[in-house]
Amino acid sequence: MNRGKSGRDGGHRAWAASLVAGFARSMRGDAGAGLLLVAVAAVAMAAANSPWAHGWHALWHDPLPWTPVAALPTAAHWIEDALMAVFFLAVGLEIKREALAGELADPRRRRLPVLAAALGMAMPALVYLALAGSTPGLARGWAIPAATDIAFALGVLGLVGRRLPPSLRLFLLGVAVVDDLGAVAIIALFYGGPPQAPWLVAAALVLAGLVWLNRRGCLRPWPYLLGAGALWLCVLHSGIHATVAGVLAALTVPLRTGGGEAPLLRIEHALVPWCSYLIVPLFGLASAGVPLAAASGGILPWAVAAGLVLGKPAGVLGAVWLAGRTGLAPRPAGAGWAALWGVSLLAGIGFTMSLFIAALAFPDAPAQAEAARLGILGGSLVSALAGFVVLRLAARRSP
Repeated sequence: MNRGKSGRDGGHRAWAASLVAGFARSMRGDAGAGLLLVAVAAVAMAAANSPWAHGWHALWHDPLPWTPVAALPTAAHWIEDALMAVFFLAVGLEIKREALAGELADPRRRRLPVLAAALGMAMPALVYLALAGSTPGLARGWAIPAATDIAFALGVLGLVGRRLPPSLRLFLLGVAVVDDLGAVAIIALFYGGPPQAPWLVAAALVLAGLVWLNRRGCLRPWPYLLGAGALWLCVLHSGIHATVAGVLAALTVPLRTGGGEAPLLRIEHALVPWCSYLIVPLFGLASAGVPLAAASGGILPWAVAAGLVLGKPAGVLGAVWLAGRTGLAPRPAGAGWAALWGVSLLAGIGFTMSLFIAALAFPDAPAQAEAARLGILGGSLVSALAGFVVLRLAARRSP
């Protein structure tokens, strides 16, 4: 009897160890970040629609007992304007690396991702404006469905398996990187406040100092990080959104080496785990909780969802067809139209960037911001499920 009990205990332990090992494998790489964002969105939605919804909202939006920066009075402000600036620093480092030594370094290989990202941002905006643009006060949300969440999209692609050609991941990565650059430009040009000249001058001087460090051949990471912090503080008070400072600082970090690892790579490798497993999940917890009763009406959520589900794949897939038709760029190697359709659907996952732009588009209209978030979550969920199904079917048909 004891041997039987011991055998059952051993079997249970083996099953538990297998479960833990499987979970650990799934949390590595692209799939792990995507699964974590799914869990974060579920927790935020459950909390926002629970009996503790008021406390959940107060946790993020009530004034803090003390803050070292007066412009950041709440936890939500610290996440959106400070921690997300670190996220944008990592995004900027990735953009520079890809442009100088990655998928976007070769002009011939750059054409298709750039065209796909451009049309992939334009088409969702047009779909949104066609549905909601005539409603007073809603035109400001045109950029909400234009952004792709790179972690979420690559995470779903990673769940499909390895039977799809590697060129599809590289294509989606290239589109998402250019898409991020476009989103940063949109934030800087359309969603800032009134310019504050003294702080703009100070920001320009700090940025010039970072460029000088690069020109002088400084290869230590810490001067660039200190400069990035000073630049962030200046931009925070300048009228331009603070997260733009992260991208500007990243573009000054050198990719060349002095015998060791390049400063850009050292900083990027250090930041990516923090962004993937702390900063972006925290942002999701603070932003993804939507009270369904307060945000279910009107055209706004439908316009955002339609932009993601219909506009994104139309723009990305249309760009691939147009590039092939005109001879501008060939299709990704080994990729059929079914797999490309699946990837273009994944481009409609707009979780992080879209939630961020929604907060900027409707800063003084909480009901509209909530409705936009509902459209983002619904459209991103449909895009993720549809893209996963199409890619699974395409993977079965691939040799």
